[in-house]
Amino acid sequence: MFGISPIGWFHTLGSLPALVVAAYMLARHGRIVPRSVPGAIYFASMVLGGATAFLVAKQPVSYAIGGLTLLLIAVGYGVHRVSFLGRLRRYIETVSLSFSVLLLLVPTVTETLTRVPDGAPLASSVTSPIVLGSHAALLLAFIVGLIVQIIVLRREGRMPAYR
Repeated sequence: MFGISPIGWFHTLGSLPALVVAAYMLARHGRIVPRSVPGAIYFASMVLGGATAFLVAKQPVSYAIGGLTLLLIAVGYGVHRVSFLGRLRRYIETVSLSFSVLLLLVPTVTETLTRVPDGAPLASSVTSPIVLGSHAALLLAFIVGLIVQIIVLRREGRMPAYR
């Protein structure tokens, strides 16, 4: 079905929880919250998806996306331990994890448009106008979302901390 190998299905199904919990956290918190239950699910699913991308990759860019995703996840989940960065840690965390969502969505949209419906996909190739337009829309949403996230983080930084 859809011309996907067993390891491709493992990669796809293993990555799907990241989409769900990313959407949840972005809607609920406005960002990926790494130190939470959904954050742990996102981490595990993204590591699985990023690592298995090397096994299913057919385009050279896929290797770069897989490697960059793993790097962004490591930075996003590890930066809180680097105390000398101070408040900058939240910005690095937010930017890294938001960028990882973009790297999850680009291949997801591409693969969906070039495989669905089975036998008569919406796009004939990765250079099809619908695929390129979708990529442009994702990039625009990422840029706007990142600007909003940074504004919110700046405002939170000015507010007194209540515990």
